[in-house]
Amino acid sequence: MTEKEKMISCEMYNSSGSELTMERHKCKEMCYDYNNLRPTKLDERRAIIRELFGKVGGSFLIEPSLWCDYGYNIEIGDNFYSNHNLVILDCTKVTFGANVFIGPNCGFYTAGHPIEVEVRNGGLEYASPISVGNNVWIGGGTSVLPGVTIGDNCTIGGGSVVVKSIPANSIAVGNPCKVIRSI
Repeated sequence: MTEKEKMISCEMYNSSGSELTMERHKCKEMCYDYNNLRPTKLDERRAIIRELFGKVGGSFLIEPSLWCDYGYNIEIGDNFYSNHNLVILDCTKVTFGANVFIGPNCGFYTAGHPIEVEVRNGGLEYASPISVGNNVWIGGGTSVLPGVTIGDNCTIGGGSVVVKSIPANSIAVGNPCKVIRSI
């Protein structure tokens, strides 16, 4: 298996190889172009997202700035909105359903690093997918960590650190993020 195949398959991989490094550079260039377009250039911004992301719903708006690692592992459903400063470390799939609204300064991080010092210092890492259901609102300043699923119809309070999956129809908040009530 190539390092890219290992990465996408959620196996331990080395991200410093030429293929993954080249793909990250291409993605960063596209993010740079996106982030530096004038606010009125919505059609150009949407075109970049359609080229960058693996799957895009019919209507969406992502306020700059946007940063991601590869882009092709990101899927967004219809009626997706993200406020400023969205970071998606998409070493494997990051999937957002329809009607997802994300506040400013949020991050979705699939990448993880080994606890064992020698392995980590050897440049190995791993990735676990993130899935966000339909009709989800994520408050500003939230971090979603590797392997998390946020179910349909959830509200995640601002400033939360989501380390475990959140069941559908929940309001959850905190560090670590916990369900405070069902909807």
